[in-house]
Amino acid sequence: MSTSEKLQTRCVIVGGGPAGMMAGYLLARAGVPVAVLEKHADFNRDFRGDTIHPSTLELMHELGFLDEFLKQPHQELRELRGVVNGQTVPIADFSKLPTRCKFIAFMPQWDFLNFLSSHARGFPNFQLLMEHEVVDLIFDNGRVAGVRAKTPRGETAVPADLVIGADGRHSTTQASAGFEQREFGVPIDVLWMRISKKQTDPEQSFGFFQHGKLLVLLDRGDYWQAGFVIPKGGFDEIKAHGLPQFQNDIVSFAPFLRDRVAELDDWSKIKLLTVQINRLRDWCREGLLCIGDSAHAMSPAGGVGINLAIQDAVATANLLAEKLRSGPVSVDDLRKVQARREWPTQLIQGMQVFIHRRVVTGRTSGRKDSLPLLFRLLKWFPILRQLPARFIGIGPRPEHFRSANAGDIS
Repeated sequence: MSTSEKLQTRCVIVGGGPAGMMAGYLLARAGVPVAVLEKHADFNRDFRGDTIHPSTLELMHELGFLDEFLKQPHQELRELRGVVNGQTVPIADFSKLPTRCKFIAFMPQWDFLNFLSSHARGFPNFQLLMEHEVVDLIFDNGRVAGVRAKTPRGETAVPADLVIGADGRHSTTQASAGFEQREFGVPIDVLWMRISKKQTDPEQSFGFFQHGKLLVLLDRGDYWQAGFVIPKGGFDEIKAHGLPQFQNDIVSFAPFLRDRVAELDDWSKIKLLTVQINRLRDWCREGLLCIGDSAHAMSPAGGVGINLAIQDAVATANLLAEKLRSGPVSVDDLRKVQARREWPTQLIQGMQVFIHRRVVTGRTSGRKDSLPLLFRLLKWFPILRQLPARFIGIGPRPEHFRSANAGDIS
């Protein structure tokens, strides 16, 4: 596309992540002309969230392709367990959830996005434009009227009645709109890395807690995606102590990795995730709505970020599709999305802040093998495990697909 050409669409979505792709699919299904602009050439990036929770699996059923979706390579987690000071503790039991799928599905995010985009491409009013990096918003008398994007063929303008910012925690749309962001202090960062997996390793995902420290292992088939929680800003100090000390720290949590931890032989194999919890005071202005991480960056705690972003997308389509089919939507229409999704966001972020301060970085007293009270209660009273299962697996105010009729097919 040359710099002089313009793409016409009713709605342009910035970012082809879970929120953007789901919003694009649902709006196109409802008959809205929509274009999703993704800055990368593909979806294949490591260390992205890959937990598909029961609430999202329920949505896939409502959309009519759950069976097909579950044929994609994935692992299923029916009980969340942690190893706390050497003792295995059941934390969440998903088997009693009032959903069709009583498990969390671990599926690489690129597989999820490729699946969703392949279905969206079946609608003639849907466009997915890869290698289109949005660099600025277009304004018309104070209203957002489209975006400017860099492409392999040069810069292009994309006018639209509505821009949906779904471009993540480092959002161009959010910054260009001048939105005010509220930050919540997070005392941790996470180091992500790959460690090869053996058939004799423990099953499924484990969180290893030891006196305020945490190692998470996510089963990715032939390797573990390992997340090591560190104090905020503490990566340089860890580097100063050297790789052997870091390898020993990993083994102190998970001794079965002793014969493989030497694979981490260069700091370039260890990626820093700077953990943020924040949200916008206003998610919208005339012509623009931010959803997902663009509106509220989440901690990886509980793996709820993807699912909250997808629920934002469902609410957006449910509330806006009918009006957007025929023309622009007002800022009052956009505020209805924030009004519906802000409360569950606040609740989940509040819980994440609590987990960071009291559970992950909290200090335990007593013997090294003692269990904190919260974990003792979960171990003694199985019924209590249904509470974290519901909060993690379904969440507050789950969204359900509502057909907008026009263009709606399975």
